[in-house]
Amino acid sequence: DALILHLQLAKGQEKLVEALRAQQVIIRDLQQKLVDQQDALLLQQREVLQQQRHMYEQMDAVKNQFGQLLETVKQVSFQGLQGELQNYFESHLAGLQSQARTHLQKSYAVHKMDIDSKVMDVVGETQFPQPLRGCPSPCGSEEFCDFQKDPPQCEKCTMCPPGFFLISQCSSTADRMCQDRDECLELPHICGERVKCINTPGGFRCLGVSEREAVTGLCGHEYFYNQELLECQACSDCDGEALVVPCTAVSDTVCGQISENRLSQFWVSKVALPSAGTSDAHIFPGLQLSIRGKESSDLLSNEAGKVTFLKHGLVWLDHNFAIKHSCRNFLQVGMRLNRSQEEESQDLSGVRIEQPDGKYFQGVSVSIGVEVEPNHIFTLLLKSPNQHCNQSKDLHVFDVPTPSLSLLWLSHDTGAVAMTAQMSLLAHYQTSYRPTFRITTVSDPYMVSLTHDSRGVRFIESGVVKFVIQQALYSMGHTCIREGFSLIAYTTRNTTGLKTMQAFKTGVNYRDTSITLSGAVMVESKDMLTFEITSPSQCNIRYFGDSTGISILSLIWIPSAVSSALTATVSRTGLPSGAVRNKPLLFQQLSPDTPQVHLAHSGDSNARKNFIFHETGTANIALNLKLIHSCNIVKLTLQRVGGQGQQAGPVAQQVSGSMPEGSEWTSIGLRASFQVQNGTSVYVTLDCVRGRVNQITHEGGTNVSILWVAL
Repeated sequence: DALILHLQLAKGQEKLVEALRAQQVIIRDLQQKLVDQQDALLLQQREVLQQQRHMYEQMDAVKNQFGQLLETVKQVSFQGLQGELQNYFESHLAGLQSQARTHLQKSYAVHKMDIDSKVMDVVGETQFPQPLRGCPSPCGSEEFCDFQKDPPQCEKCTMCPPGFFLISQCSSTADRMCQDRDECLELPHICGERVKCINTPGGFRCLGVSEREAVTGLCGHEYFYNQELLECQACSDCDGEALVVPCTAVSDTVCGQISENRLSQFWVSKVALPSAGTSDAHIFPGLQLSIRGKESSDLLSNEAGKVTFLKHGLVWLDHNFAIKHSCRNFLQVGMRLNRSQEEESQDLSGVRIEQPDGKYFQGVSVSIGVEVEPNHIFTLLLKSPNQHCNQSKDLHVFDVPTPSLSLLWLSHDTGAVAMTAQMSLLAHYQTSYRPTFRITTVSDPYMVSLTHDSRGVRFIESGVVKFVIQQALYSMGHTCIREGFSLIAYTTRNTTGLKTMQAFKTGVNYRDTSITLSGAVMVESKDMLTFEITSPSQCNIRYFGDSTGISILSLIWIPSAVSSALTATVSRTGLPSGAVRNKPLLFQQLSPDTPQVHLAHSGDSNARKNFIFHETGTANIALNLKLIHSCNIVKLTLQRVGGQGQQAGPVAQQVSGSMPEGSEWTSIGLRASFQVQNGTSVYVTLDCVRGRVNQITHEGGTNVSILWVAL
């Protein structure tokens, strides 16, 4: 029995040993799996520590930035502002530190809980252990796997916003990292020598600088003034998309699909006095003229005597106006723009019409270049400085057969730049006056800017400049009437000034009036445009300026790739004289021929008469004529012939009356925009009603300029 028991015990021991060995194998497998899981968790712990280290580095960088800002604030003389900014920065620094600590604590707690849970999973899932989770599928080239999502998923990589620079590229496991550019450190004098600069996300702010100063181009190239944030912001980059509207001094870049609309358009209308409600309708403080266009357009709508724009763009407006009045002092015809129903209206341009010694028609032209947006409303106004003027008794507008208001619209795709500046005036000047300017609006201050002495305008690139300058004045002295005034435009290239355009204005004695000059001229890179007003030596003049546009310079610069210009004067021979009835004027071209337009050459049947166009587009003409006559009425008419599908006949007309008594010369001008085609020709006729034309001068106030813009 003992032997049998011993044998049974031996067999039991063998079975126990085999079972223990099997359990040991299982335990070793579990231990190996646990080690593998611990290695993975340790790797995650290292990543957490790296993130913590990176967060502390960022906190140190933030502390340094705030320290620099606090040192800057300490130098500001305004103690109250210093205290407020210091409290603001300290509170935000404390808040940022608290948020960083909370974030780190939560991050560490989450990872610790994740480690604990996965250790428990190892013990509980001995037969079927689960691998670490990732994104269900591989992410794309501009995507990364976001492990903070549950479950992890692919997200698009962040693009660095304007004003930030790249630190690290996007990878399969981490997003792209960007750092704000500190313009105040990179460009210490970006706000000026005495103005403090504060860095902001994507831009900067100049302390103490008014909004009016900022919109004139203080932010510099590739930055714009954000009127909502009241700071300079970096312009957006289209990043492969089409550039629709370029960045300007006050607006960001607009990207998207390029419009298939035209580069330029035109629109014309007639202008009349409104129907007087009573027999004593006073002109003071302003009478809205009625704009009556016949043609419909996708560019604008014309209702209730107003023009409402429907498109973004730059607009050049010309209004030819002839009136006979007996009002005291003067009348003022002007242009006004309402940018919205809520905002106040803005007077763009104004020309004063002097009180005449007799009753005769006076012809004036008023112009402006301006940037418009949809729902901007344009109106024409007639104003008197006092109440001694009413519509029914004292006003008589000459009804010309042609449209008197013309409009040239330019798309932003042309790359054109608009600028308006007011003249800085002093009390009195004699003989020669070279005005200085102060920019009020400019759509791109990098391309168009004032010279160092503010007496001229400088252009960065070559192109065509369409301009108008208007100056209101009050003159005293009989020599003012006899000799009159001249307004001259010069183009300066390489320190050499060249007289480009000149306008003449009959003088007045103890009267208010205006002198104005408009034209188009080709400019090269770095060229300057300056102006001068000359008057007789014994004529005392006072120049005026206000917010109604009576003392302004307005211009639009157009790249030479889509525009050209031609200048000419009347011929020295063959000009009409005597009893002149609808006779054409002959011209002499001053500028070189362009591929788009030239004056008919010798040998042509219309030599020196017709200006011939060779490409389809939109044109604008500005003509100044200085002459001596005894006519009761003088008519200057622009005629068009040729061009497939275009109606031949008059395009625009200006009217003027008798010469003022005691003056040696007088002048008449005409401005208009119109469409041309290959083969279109235009010429100018002169008509003298009841009288004679004695002399037309080819210099000192007679010239013509033609602007062409691609359609």
